[in-house]
Amino acid sequence: MSARPGRGRGLALLLAVSALTQIVTFIARPTATYRAIELDVPPAWLGALGASYAIVPLALALPSGALTDRWGERRVAIAGGFVLCASSVSFLVLGHSVGGLIVGSMLLGSGQLLCVVSQQALVANTSEIGRFDAAFGRYTFAASLGQAVGPALIIAFGGSQSIPNTGAIFVTAIVMCVVLTGLSFGLGQPQHARSRRGSAGDATMRTLFRIPSLPRALITSCVILAAVDITLVYLPALGAERGLTARLVGLLLALRAAASMVSRLFLGRLSARLGRRRLLVVSTLAAAVSTAVVPLPMPIGLLAVVMTVMGLGLGVGQPVTMAWLAESSPPGMRGRAMSLRLVGNRAGQLLIPSAVGLVAAGLGSAGVLWCSAAALAGVAFAARRINQNPNP
Repeated sequence: MSARPGRGRGLALLLAVSALTQIVTFIARPTATYRAIELDVPPAWLGALGASYAIVPLALALPSGALTDRWGERRVAIAGGFVLCASSVSFLVLGHSVGGLIVGSMLLGSGQLLCVVSQQALVANTSEIGRFDAAFGRYTFAASLGQAVGPALIIAFGGSQSIPNTGAIFVTAIVMCVVLTGLSFGLGQPQHARSRRGSAGDATMRTLFRIPSLPRALITSCVILAAVDITLVYLPALGAERGLTARLVGLLLALRAAASMVSRLFLGRLSARLGRRRLLVVSTLAAAVSTAVVPLPMPIGLLAVVMTVMGLGLGVGQPVTMAWLAESSPPGMRGRAMSLRLVGNRAGQLLIPSAVGLVAAGLGSAGVLWCSAAALAGVAFAARRINQNPNP
């Protein structure tokens, strides 16, 4: 993903596909919940709806990486687009029952997984050595932009209503999926793709597991992602406990997200100046300290500064670990490497928030945030021993 002439169009197309993937995901998931509320679905079924999005892709993650290495990134991206189209159609046609919503959610998670694995592998296989940090910084910036636009579209359809027009949103999602799939046909293919796929069958997952520092990098990635999810859930709860308005909490979360986008946009420069390992350690420590400070009483202006620091810190971990893994993995296994990272992330999203909640039971939202801060500090300490420049 270098800046040389001729690659600018391919880069713009990849970033557009990345943003569209996240827009579709972040517009369809909340809308499915709204449709379930329309159907008077019990709270227990809402949990099943959420789990159906994560559990099936968790089982498919590693096979999708192997398919990407064998078939090539573009084919898997196109397949992911078609699955996302099927998901949106299922929500529209079958979404008048809980079973239909679960089917749509399973397809949504599976399609998003195929798209993301292929996109990340494409970034890894088209970037030059030494430019992985900048490349993944731009990629995750586009993904973050899509995650911000998706919910905004729901607001546009909802107006002043408590429940938006779910049917119209699902139709819009179908249109976006069609555009996404069409754009995926234009994605580039690495020049060495044929020989890479030819040798992919000879490699095994053991090759990845022999990479030094791999467990530390994967754990760091999943803890940072889980910390983002914990903030999204428990900052509103903390705000309710402290008497903060929902609008103010929303602005604080938006500020955190915007700060993460900024750190990702300038990731290449930051990594070149500080070094990848130092940047990862410093940013994770900054996220840990700010997360620990958030529950303390303070003026709103200072809280906004703390949330900004948190966002800057949390925005670094994902693209840096992607870059590290891309650089340390053989070219013929980068699809599987990215899928292995996604397995860790999904498992962390399922297990870490629950574990933190149990540990902090009785301490309230502040206790959950403090436990999250402690976990971040722990992985920051462990990240000091991640190889700076791994050699496959």
